[in-house]
Amino acid sequence: MISVIIPALNEVANIESVVAFACRCPAVGEVIVVDDGSVDGTPEAATRAGARVITSSLLGKGASMDDGLQAARGDILVYLDGDLRGLHDHLIELLANPIRQDQADFVKARFSRSAGRVTALTARPLLQTFFPEIASFTQPLGGIIAVRRALLEKLPFETDYGVDLALLIDAHFLGARIAEVDIGHLEHDSQSLEALGQMAKQVVRALMHRAERHGRLSINQVVEIEEVERQSRAEFSLVTGRLAGAERLALFDMDGTLLRDRSVVVLAKQTGRYAALCEFLDRQDLSPADRTRAIARLLAGVPRAAFEEVARTMELSEGARETIVALRKEGYRVGIVSDSYRIITEIVRRRVFADFSIANLMRFRDGIASGDVTLSPIFEHPNGCPGHPICKGNVLLHLEEKLGIPASRILSVGDSANDICLLRHSGTSIAFEPKTSEVAAAADFAIHADMQQVLAHLSVAK
Repeated sequence: MISVIIPALNEVANIESVVAFACRCPAVGEVIVVDDGSVDGTPEAATRAGARVITSSLLGKGASMDDGLQAARGDILVYLDGDLRGLHDHLIELLANPIRQDQADFVKARFSRSAGRVTALTARPLLQTFFPEIASFTQPLGGIIAVRRALLEKLPFETDYGVDLALLIDAHFLGARIAEVDIGHLEHDSQSLEALGQMAKQVVRALMHRAERHGRLSINQVVEIEEVERQSRAEFSLVTGRLAGAERLALFDMDGTLLRDRSVVVLAKQTGRYAALCEFLDRQDLSPADRTRAIARLLAGVPRAAFEEVARTMELSEGARETIVALRKEGYRVGIVSDSYRIITEIVRRRVFADFSIANLMRFRDGIASGDVTLSPIFEHPNGCPGHPICKGNVLLHLEEKLGIPASRILSVGDSANDICLLRHSGTSIAFEPKTSEVAAAADFAIHADMQQVLAHLSVAK
């Protein structure tokens, strides 16, 4: 059963509509409003709308969330805010389904909104510094969540507005499977600058306590993250420096395209992690960023040498080297664009004689993978792919802008759903051994078996 819990303080303007919305969901067994001492008729309005109303044991959002947990009977708890407007018709199902399908234990809502200043100016910069492995969540302070009861009973509740961020961090360190689902655009009531200042202070306090608890509150942590960010920023400058004067580009996916298999699959099999990896491979309910971070966490503890060995020994697709050399002879500059790790793509790049590679950065400590990954900033673009904030298609935009090379002079080759946007927006696109009909449809041509067929189709495209 799903229990919907709504902490509320003086929300009479919206509480009835939020409660009625929750009651309409067939999967919801009960709706509980936890009143924080409202004086505007909120409890009465919530009761009229069909909620069971209880009074919070202590003023503050975190205490109300905890009281809701104690009063609820469901195995899955969904928390909503009392001031929400414009709710997605299937919001509760979207949040609860990853838990019901045993794909997640903790689900955060991802949504666009007109506000969010505390998130942008306080929470996200601090997460990137002290907890980069969970900094990709769009709304880390958002209170719209679904949580497995068995997990939530293990988590402490901050009593104030630091509660949502604290739950996210604590769930991560308990090893919970955390997912994020898109629920569209929401409207919240705006807060005064004074109120936002108080919220920011409470959020900072909760985060810093956890940074200290988990050994992150040190200058070494700050320096390490700054160095990782510096390397990521420098990556694009290095790439564009190598491409000075280029007139045509060819962009290849790596896993399943230049390599016959997927590097992370081979690595997981060799290190006894394949069963765990299968839970995340090709999970379309997870964003690319969430999936990348989840897979990286699975690889924590793997030696750097194992990554390098996989990159050196994996079988190349037939004709991969010959195709890239031929393209370079034709005046193309050739690059690998992969959601794998640079430690692998750079070795594969040298094996096939490509000019550059773009990939994510796995972090190592003393030669051992930490499980923390820094996503390449080149996969993001302020005016980029509307459907995927992290997208290979955004690489194309960056290269067009920086090098002045139009998409019409860019060739792309890929095989999977992650390559679709890149294929669609390239001047010439080829699906090599496409994994789905959607991938094949996104490309101008589909080829099989021998990569050198790229060259024949390229002459046709000309």
